[in-house]
This record gives sequence, C-alpha cells and structure tokens, in this order.
Amino acid sequence: MSASGTGGLVTRAEHCVVAVAECFRGDGEIMANPIGTIPMIGGRLARASFSPDLVMTDGEALLVSGPYPVGVRNAPKTVEAWNPYRSMFDVVWSGRRHVMMGASQIDAHGNQNFAFVGEWARPKAQLLGFRGAPGNTIQNVTSYWIPNHSSRVFVEEVDVVSGVGYDRAAALGTAGRFHEIRRVVTNLGVLDFETPDRRMRLREVQPGVTVDEVVAATGFELAIAAEVTETRAPTPDELALIREVIDPAALREQEVPDP
Repeated sequence: MSASGTGGLVTRAEHCVVAVAECFRGDGEIMANPIGTIPMIGGRLARASFSPDLVMTDGEALLVSGPYPVGVRNAPKTVEAWNPYRSMFDVVWSGRRHVMMGASQIDAHGNQNFAFVGEWARPKAQLLGFRGAPGNTIQNVTSYWIPNHSSRVFVEEVDVVSGVGYDRAAALGTAGRFHEIRRVVTNLGVLDFETPDRRMRLREVQPGVTVDEVVAATGFELAIAAEVTETRAPTPDELALIREVIDPAALREQEVPDP
C-alpha cells in the first residue's frame, strides 16, 4: 500500500486502476474498449476524470455516459447510443478504438497469445481462441492488462500469435502502419515499447516493487528506462470515484490483492 493525498492508504489494485486509466489519457473522442474488471474500472475512471471525450461501451450493446458500478446487475446507466455487433466491426476497422486485452503469453516485441498453450498439433491447454486479437492489433491502438506478472506469461516466444507484435507488424510493411501497442500494465509495473528496436521496456514499478523483481519475473531481457518511476497514486477525487461510484464492491481487490 501507499499513502494517499487524504492520509489513507491506497492499495496495489488502486494503483493498477490508475495505471490503466492513464493508458487512455489524451485519446480524445474514440471508443475505449477495456476488457476485464480492472480495465473496466480504469477506463470508466479515465472518462469520469481526465478523458471526458472517450466513448464507452457497457460491455454489451450500448454506448453509455457517466460512471456506474462494475459487477452490478441492472445498474442504472445513461445510454448514449445502441451499438449492435455489426456496428462494432465498423468501429474496429475504422481504427477509432483503443482496446485493452489480456494475454496468456506475451513476448519482448508484444506478440500476444490467448488462444492455446503448447504445440499446435496437440495443445496442453485450450484458451479463448484468437477472438478479435489479429484485427485489434493491426487496426486499433492496443494495450494489455496482466494481473499476474510472471515468466510463464512474459515468455521468450509465444506458442501461437493471436495479437501482432512490433516485429511482425514491421514485416507487413504498409499493412502494419496503424499498429500501436501503447502500454502493458501489470500487478508489478507498467511497460511500453518506446525503444529504437521496439522492444519491451520497463517504465514504472508499483509501490514496493523493485526493478530487479520485475526483471526476475520476466522470461526475456527487458529494456529498462533511464529513470524508472513509481506508478502514481489516485488523487482524492479519483479515489472517491473508484471506491464509492465505480467499484463499491471492491472487485479490484479480488483481482490484485495486496502483497
């Protein structure tokens, strides 16, 4: 935990929520599509605080405004528009979207796998499948949320490529010109690809985490920023939004418990 501006304690999960929200800073009027509990909390926090132009989905078929609680069935919401499945594809292929996905494996160049683990002919584990990851990563700004940073997830080579990384996007030439992986947020820190060879770089650590701990939990050689800072704590207003409005049931703490 770290101290907040109100004199209370901010949990690791709340730092993660803010780090996710920061991924959407400056995006303007595009669709924010965060997938998962902490990504949804972070996306709604970004819109409610510093990125009011973001277009948010309810995770189903509506575009909504105003923060409302995650994990609450039939929570009241202000509906801005209907967003049926066919319309979502129009948004995806137009590129006016920032999606935050998960990853069962990710490598140094951002190639992502959540289809299966093991050999193609006989996988050890069948996961989600390729889903929309190929189109997402080619057409839309993409970030990743990984709640358990470990060398089993951060691997030298993914077993199969679901989401396209920087090396493969470069090999596509003009077909990969819209590719951008903005951030990788984990329970240990925040990473980016702002290096000459577009290799994953550690830029921030969560409070109480050291650079050496992140390096030890990563299965490939990380680039390290010249100055690795700590993820910022939520402001008092942001903390109130997280705890009282967006996630009053504290689902965030179930996904990332304090160490």
